[in-house]
Amino acid sequence: MFRRYRDYVPLWNEQVSTAKSKRRWTPGGIAIGLSIFLNIIFLWRWWVGTTPTALDNYQPLNEFSLLAPDVAISAASSENAIVTSLYTDAFATAVATLGHTLNKINSSASKIMIYLPEKTSPRAVCIASVSGFTPHPVARIPPPHEGVHRHFLDQYSKLQLWDLEKIGIKSLVYLDADTLVYRNFDELFSLPYRFAAVPDVLLDDRGFSSGFNAGVLFLRPSREVLKDMVSKIATANYPAEDAEQSFLNHYFGKEALRLPFTYNGNLAIKKRTAAMWAGLKKNVHVVHYTLVKPFLQGDYAEVPINKLEKNIQSKMGKHGGIFVDELNEWAVAWRETMEKYGENFADCEALSSS
Repeated sequence: MFRRYRDYVPLWNEQVSTAKSKRRWTPGGIAIGLSIFLNIIFLWRWWVGTTPTALDNYQPLNEFSLLAPDVAISAASSENAIVTSLYTDAFATAVATLGHTLNKINSSASKIMIYLPEKTSPRAVCIASVSGFTPHPVARIPPPHEGVHRHFLDQYSKLQLWDLEKIGIKSLVYLDADTLVYRNFDELFSLPYRFAAVPDVLLDDRGFSSGFNAGVLFLRPSREVLKDMVSKIATANYPAEDAEQSFLNHYFGKEALRLPFTYNGNLAIKKRTAAMWAGLKKNVHVVHYTLVKPFLQGDYAEVPINKLEKNIQSKMGKHGGIFVDELNEWAVAWRETMEKYGENFADCEALSSS
């Protein structure tokens, strides 16, 4: 049984006159028309958005070398440094392994590790230093805003890199502790720029980003720049969650030189575009273990040295097992580090009981 509602209004109400028929749009009709229009716009944008970028649609077209054959590589200099950081004991074995891979590529630069004395133990600083990093204590720069990701609460301290001017460093390459070095990159020390970084790679619809990843940086230290940055981190408008990476993207946004992906082989590239990763790995300089960290367990917890091999194996199935090769490469680097510096590690462990 159908009921007639007194307040029912047809979507189209036709009035016929003797001259011609006229159609009047009701609010309901306007709403439906607008909905159809917006859906057409949405479908058009979706269709355009699915067109792959050149990097998502990677093809091995260019087979020329990355550097021009006549490029001048800077000579060995105490003014050049490769720098990493230690903000928590959990990353000590990673820094030691990174240092070992740096020793293998014969860089002309010195190796420095900035660390937070109040956040790290003497034992961890000792472990991290065994492969050649010179420990350099720095003051912690606390987050100026709430909302910073819990894993990044100490990351503003990375701005202390610019303070290394006071010890005579004129150019440096910064590497996060969760990186391994595969090839020499001394050519970066010759860059005439103040700041350079590799574009970031995201797994959502943003994909290959115009913003950069702060895990590998080239910069020219300047205490003046540091003072300026610190004065602005609390007042500048930027998303707080990604801490110093977000701030640096805003501070250097229009001046930052974008480096090729070979200098920051972010594992996110492999998950997003396996073909590009396959081409990149042939000549990659640095691999960045962003999506899986073989030296950590749980929520960024430290792994005892004698359980590190087992921990690496426990990571093999992460992300559907696509990073097995890279985890095995980290495992090889760790074994070499352990074999070469095992006695040093034992001495460092003794510090925890003294």
